[in-house]
Amino acid sequence: MDDLRFPIGTFEAKASYSREEINAGIDAIETTPGRLGEAVSDLTEAQLDTIYRPGGWTVRQVVHHLPDSHVNSYVRFKLALTEEVPTIRPYHEDRWATLADSKAPIQLSLSLLEALHQRWVVLLRCLSDEDLARRFRHPEIGELEVTTNIALYAWHGNHHIAHITALRQRSGW
Repeated sequence: MDDLRFPIGTFEAKASYSREEINAGIDAIETTPGRLGEAVSDLTEAQLDTIYRPGGWTVRQVVHHLPDSHVNSYVRFKLALTEEVPTIRPYHEDRWATLADSKAPIQLSLSLLEALHQRWVVLLRCLSDEDLARRFRHPEIGELEVTTNIALYAWHGNHHIAHITALRQRSGW
């Protein structure tokens, strides 16, 4: 079951990240929308409404979850860059995944994710070492450095794309 839930493994934060690791994380964030689009490009409505693992979301919900999560992360970056260790507000992703827009056509979220990531990458590519060291406080996790959040969201996109591609492989789609 853990392989189905975490097909690429769980996120493991490092104490520090090299500039090469940061750039690789930004590259992964940049390519997430295109890779997600490829992963779902020829799926039928029935396939989109298939859960990727027992107790998990449908593929459609996963597609809609990515911009929900990533827009929250984008705002967290901006808060960290403009305020002194701001406390961010978490959200109930499980509840968001049941709202009416989680059943909408996936193209809405694919387009939103594409635009969001284009803008996000412009911001990330311009960060100085001082910016990268800035932090925010997550009430459930503690303080996170901008570099850790880059690594987390590079992993997050890969993680959910792997949910879809692993389901496709298991199902022979």
